Amino acid sequence: MAKSTVVERVTEAVQPIIEGLNLELVDVEYVKEGGNWYLRIFIDKPEGVELDDCQIASEKIDTLLDELDPIPQAYFLEVSSPGIERPLKKPQDFVRFKGQLVNVTTFAPVNGVKSFTGKLMEYNEEGIHLDIKGKQVVLPHQQVAAARLAIEI
Repeated sequence: MAKSTVVERVTEAVQPIIEGLNLELVDVEYVKEGGNWYLRIFIDKPEGVELDDCQIASEKIDTLLDELDPIPQAYFLEVSSPGIERPLKKPQDFVRFKGQLVNVTTFAPVNGVKSFTGKLMEYNEEGIHLDIKGKQVVLPHQQVAAARLAIEI
């Protein structure tokens, strides 16, 4: 089974569980590292995820996945917070974190650059609007490879 199909099936299956726990499903990854497969489910909530949140979600997800059996091979299930440098994937992520420092990488250079770190100013049909040291930059959606919160040191 293709990795993308596994991610889609698992996402659809676990979304109601996550929402039922008043959590947000941030991302689902299905990756092979070394000789092992890992199913990683990243959850969040406005006040931050605690260990108990991850444990409860993991138990409920594990039970559901045992019933549905959407993954043919053996794998390790990991449920965790997305971390300080949380990925921004959905439009509502960009709205929620408006005003925060973000790092955005693009598939191809925009004005000769592929990695941008700046304050998230706006997210609209034009793209992602950043303020980088007082200069406004708009990154078209189709050019964005990845976006995540950035840490200011």
